[in-house]
Amino acid sequence: MLVFHIRSTYQLTQYLLFFAKEDSQSNGFCWACEKANFRCSMARTPESALECFLEKHHDLVIIDHRHSRHFDAEALCRPDREEASVMPLINAGFNRRYVENANMMACYNELLQLEHGEVRAQFKLRAGNAIFTALEQSQEAIEITSEDQVIQYVNPAYEAIMGYQQGELIGKEIIEVPKSEKNKPDLLETINSCIRKGKEWQGIYYAKKKNGDSIQQNVKITPVIGQGGHPILLPSPKCVNVQCYFYSPDIQSSKHKDRRKGSLDVRSTTSRGSDGSSQRRHSSMARIHSMTIEAPITKVINIINAAQESSPMPVAEALDRVLEILRTTELYSPQLGTKDEDPHTNDLVGGLMTDGLRRLSGNEYIFSTKHPHHIPSHLTTPLSLNDIPPRIAQTMENEDSWDFDIFNLEAATMKRPLTYLGLKIFSRFGVCEFLNCPEATLRSWLQVIEANYHSSNSYHNSTHAADVLHATAYFLCKERVKQSLDPIDEVAALIAATVHDVDHPGRTNSFLCNAGSELAILYNDTAVLESHHAALAFQITTRDDKCNIFKNIERNEYRTLRQAIIDMVLATEMTKHFEHVNKFVNSINKPLAESVKSVLTSPENRILVKRMLIKCADISNPCRPQELCIEWAGRISEEYFAQTDEEKRQGLPVVMPVFDRNTCSIPKSQISFIDYFITDMFDAWDAFADLPNLMQHLDNNFKYWKGLDERKLHSLRPPPE
Repeated sequence: MLVFHIRSTYQLTQYLLFFAKEDSQSNGFCWACEKANFRCSMARTPESALECFLEKHHDLVIIDHRHSRHFDAEALCRPDREEASVMPLINAGFNRRYVENANMMACYNELLQLEHGEVRAQFKLRAGNAIFTALEQSQEAIEITSEDQVIQYVNPAYEAIMGYQQGELIGKEIIEVPKSEKNKPDLLETINSCIRKGKEWQGIYYAKKKNGDSIQQNVKITPVIGQGGHPILLPSPKCVNVQCYFYSPDIQSSKHKDRRKGSLDVRSTTSRGSDGSSQRRHSSMARIHSMTIEAPITKVINIINAAQESSPMPVAEALDRVLEILRTTELYSPQLGTKDEDPHTNDLVGGLMTDGLRRLSGNEYIFSTKHPHHIPSHLTTPLSLNDIPPRIAQTMENEDSWDFDIFNLEAATMKRPLTYLGLKIFSRFGVCEFLNCPEATLRSWLQVIEANYHSSNSYHNSTHAADVLHATAYFLCKERVKQSLDPIDEVAALIAATVHDVDHPGRTNSFLCNAGSELAILYNDTAVLESHHAALAFQITTRDDKCNIFKNIERNEYRTLRQAIIDMVLATEMTKHFEHVNKFVNSINKPLAESVKSVLTSPENRILVKRMLIKCADISNPCRPQELCIEWAGRISEEYFAQTDEEKRQGLPVVMPVFDRNTCSIPKSQISFIDYFITDMFDAWDAFADLPNLMQHLDNNFKYWKGLDERKLHSLRPPPE
């Protein structure tokens, strides 16, 4: 089936389905259009298709290419057939082949991918061209400057009115262009001051032509917040000369900001224009929120409402924008303004931070958890720490170093690194002494936990768990971390790292929710895997005294330890990633920067430190030495490829389309992951725990992936010379 699509408006509303006869495939696309609220037309012949298209100019056309005896689909799309071709009617577009699949959800997913992928990207390109065409054709003089007041553009009308040519102005600062002496001395600074505050400026401005004559202009400049928090200044229709200052709001700079894409700002802000509605006061809202028992956010809103009553208009308008931001339920989730341009980031966000697109019926993914694995028979006599074979002991000699190679241990232990590394690290931290449990119990527990990791997973297996345990132990030895945590916190962190992905199926939460799995139903599509890991870990531990490491601790201490472990495991869920990072920065990093030492001892902040610790340990791969980083990137990519393959086989929504093993660029996916998830988090963690070696690895790895991407390579490594 040949699919090509065109785009004329931003909202995708018109579909043309060209099928020679009705069948399950055409019905599937009809249902998908209805579900997506798209209007669609059906055509059966080339003549009716062309007539329908010319009448409505559909945004997207789907042509049946299976029944060539009815019409030649490819010939219909060739530009050399003027009388029966729609291709000459557009200047650009996309061609796409869709393999026959009558599953309704597959059709629906295909339409969504088209809408949120190249279709919107094409629209933005056209919109940009349209804007500059309008500027070129405008009869009013327009001048655009950068934030440092360097002239970027003048239109032909400006040249005609002012007498200058573009080449005489582009790249020059405003102060280099003669201005009329009739202007007040501080006029330009007044304009800039208004713009920086987000205010509108309107007034009389005198400009000097090239021949020396002064002309009076009525100028109105209105800042409008665009994507990513960047103000764009729009002129009023009466404006003759417009100076547009493109600038970024002041944000806290990052030590490693050179890694971040300029177009991606995870701290983007939301605002609205001055349309008069901001003059309203919210006394009614204050009454609505006057509750007997107030939540903290309600108190904040009430304070703002009260402050607005006696505030001058600019302050009241600013507080209006604050209230709009506070009313969203996703206070800590940044608005990804460039997700349409960056499908890798878009897919990572959609795949890791959502609970999937729900299926209506059929093809349920059965994932049973009723029978956890027991210890394999060949492991029933566990080894003592002192009896570890020399070859394995040798691979663990530098386990306290960040550059420790977990893959050497994986090979030496025949894919059972968690038991051996766990024995050594738990012994180093005195876990058996704290829990008052025999070493044999700890050994049995480690082995049964490892037995419940899936060695068939390329990434989420016991080697990943051992790697996270290693990173956790490394972080616990940092001075600032030791000052913050008690011994029970350290034990909880080590146990949480060990069990945090137990029984992981190698599929994301989105996949399980889309497939209607037993786990998704059990946990109501909310933190499905993380809830399962925590629950199963305690089931495994407490069902048999031989591996119950909690058997001998006091009840209250067990409750405290259990709660800390559960909280840390749940913190590895990515939907609250930005909430955890922002709370850590605002509650710990900023007070510490102001020398407020008491922040390290409060119970609430200890929780934030533990969450941040396990989160950083869980996704620290980009901060590992380069060869380890590359290996982990290959493993996670393979797991995502396998998920995409299975989604296609089962007709499930493909939650991360870019992870197609035939087309995926692994460097691009790593760059997006570092940009969106890693940079801010490790900047904050480094500021707290002092980790210069990790940050150096992160810089090196980012440059490595960037270098591969610049060479248009999609692989893990460059080809051999």
